[in-house]
Amino acid sequence: MPNLLAQEKSLYLRQHGDNPVDWRPWGPEALDAAKETDKPLLLSIGYSSCHWCHVMAHESFEDEYIADIMNEHFVCVKIDREERPDLDKIYMEAVQMLNGQGGWPLNVFCLPDGRPFAGGTYFPPTDRGQGLIPWPQLLVRISDYYHREREKLEENAHAILENMKTAGRATAAGEAEGSLGQQQILAASHALCSNHDDEWGGFGGAPKFPPSMTLNYLLEMRNTASVDERNPSFARRIDQVAQKTLEAMALGGIYDQIGGGFARYSVDRYWRIPHFEKMLYDNALLLDTFTKGWLRYRKPLYRAVVEETIGWLEREMLSPGGGYYSSLDADSEGVEGKFQVWNPDQVKTILGQQDGDEFCQFYGITEEGNFEHGLSNPVLATDDFEKRQAMTASREKMLLTRDERVGPGKDLKQLTSWNSLLIRGLAEAGFYMGRKDWLGAARNAADWIWEHLRFDENRLHATYYEGEAHLNGYLDDYAFYAEALLSLAAKIDWVEEGASQTYIDRAQVLVDSILENFADPSGQSGFYFTSDDHEQLVYRQKEWWDNPIPCGNSSLVHCFSCLYALTGKARYQEEMENLRAAYPGFAQKYPGGIAHALTGFTADGIGIAVIKKKGADSLDVLQQSLAGKPWRRTFIISTQNKTQPDGFQLCVGTRCLAPTAEPETLLQYI
Repeated sequence: MPNLLAQEKSLYLRQHGDNPVDWRPWGPEALDAAKETDKPLLLSIGYSSCHWCHVMAHESFEDEYIADIMNEHFVCVKIDREERPDLDKIYMEAVQMLNGQGGWPLNVFCLPDGRPFAGGTYFPPTDRGQGLIPWPQLLVRISDYYHREREKLEENAHAILENMKTAGRATAAGEAEGSLGQQQILAASHALCSNHDDEWGGFGGAPKFPPSMTLNYLLEMRNTASVDERNPSFARRIDQVAQKTLEAMALGGIYDQIGGGFARYSVDRYWRIPHFEKMLYDNALLLDTFTKGWLRYRKPLYRAVVEETIGWLEREMLSPGGGYYSSLDADSEGVEGKFQVWNPDQVKTILGQQDGDEFCQFYGITEEGNFEHGLSNPVLATDDFEKRQAMTASREKMLLTRDERVGPGKDLKQLTSWNSLLIRGLAEAGFYMGRKDWLGAARNAADWIWEHLRFDENRLHATYYEGEAHLNGYLDDYAFYAEALLSLAAKIDWVEEGASQTYIDRAQVLVDSILENFADPSGQSGFYFTSDDHEQLVYRQKEWWDNPIPCGNSSLVHCFSCLYALTGKARYQEEMENLRAAYPGFAQKYPGGIAHALTGFTADGIGIAVIKKKGADSLDVLQQSLAGKPWRRTFIISTQNKTQPDGFQLCVGTRCLAPTAEPETLLQYI
């Protein structure tokens, strides 16, 4: 008999709708049930494309015996982390505080009012000698302790929340005073480079996640005078780090060599074998990073990765309305990676003996396999780009055949925050690679959010399912969308002159809404993740760390900096400086966790360039000239303002150059 999840809109919740576990969705009914029955809450948090979430569901949540234990001793609640990041962030932080690490599936034990007292990630159904307590035994122990030692659990839950509140205060978390200066920003980039894996690329050991925000920060630092002009040896070091990691990802198995796009992360340090789920946000962020890498280093491989990734997004992730879907599953037919892996016989059947042998050799597809059961995940064995391009026809044949396989599940929910990250990536790639169609796609998605996910003029919904918007937006939704609108405003006049002002105005509406609804009334640095009219949770969290995606406070550094440069309104500058005061300790101790904020502060230090155009020729020459230089935050604004002189005029900060009819002459100052 289906449980209460069967009628939910979330794909992840519906995946558990037939479990024998008496799952409930999060809400007051579940909390009331826990209080009335005096049972602890069991919160199980995951997402639809998560491989290990599927494993635990199959092993434990579909098992009648284990489900009976769960139903007897707990009120069981399933949460989709992608639609409820507010809950996920709170309970993930609690588990990380308790265990030193977290992940998904995330299983958290709480008092009936939602305060956490214990938790972990994946638990097996039986003792497998891996040091993990079996799930049934853990359930019985937790329930027994809850009824015998309730007072201790109350104390424990209180201590956890107090520690989380303390950690959310920037000065306490960073443990440094003063403001973030250029020397601290430079030192942070040195620290990150020292953690680079010079042999295989990336930062640290396995598992390896795409370090898009870290690479963006290093490429931004590469533009500064303190590196580019005064420290050539460190400039070379940044070049080494950035190129090694970009190339390793592009050649590795984390990149879908057949169909384009990136998987979530690599389980090894060599980038060969990923967990195969594809997330919209990873690909959005990597579009931006590979575009900036291409502008700096002009390697055709980087451009090819951008082109192929956008091809995958348009082919598989674009909804009819103009937004983009969330993810593709790691599993197909219940097996992780089955859709993407091959053996030599399969390849030769598709391509023929000669072309098949060549393809297998080039992409490392062997009889032994690099994955499981003699199957291989394609990995480029050489960086010979011409040879790679010669394989285009073979890749297309392989893709056509792969598309005949049973594909992985697709999560059709559309998230404001993730779509906003993609709008930014598409806008940057479209302008600098001369593709007005990509810039147009970014504009379509931005307009779609404005039309379908906005309410009360200046407020946002977080999710869109089956033609309807849902859930109060989070800080990420507002900040990412505002940042995306500013990236679009920076370049849209190349497509339609004068359109930029619409998107600047919209960005101001959203940022002003953040200032009204997400600010800390005590005046302390930072903005809350939830608005002041959001559902009351066990505590109202401020987030400082970038994780798979930037955090909202990091994104706001970019928004405030750009809006001040565009409007001259002092409030935006004041808000950015208030944020800056939160970051010195973070920059010293955890620079990799705040890379997006560091990028924003670095770009602001270099200076936001605004090129104003009035009554001059088209912007094609300017576009071509800017596309020939390394990336820098630059706005191109066409205007008919009576006070604006004719021609092209460059302003950086409060300094404006004399107007000119030749836009190329401005570029020596950018």
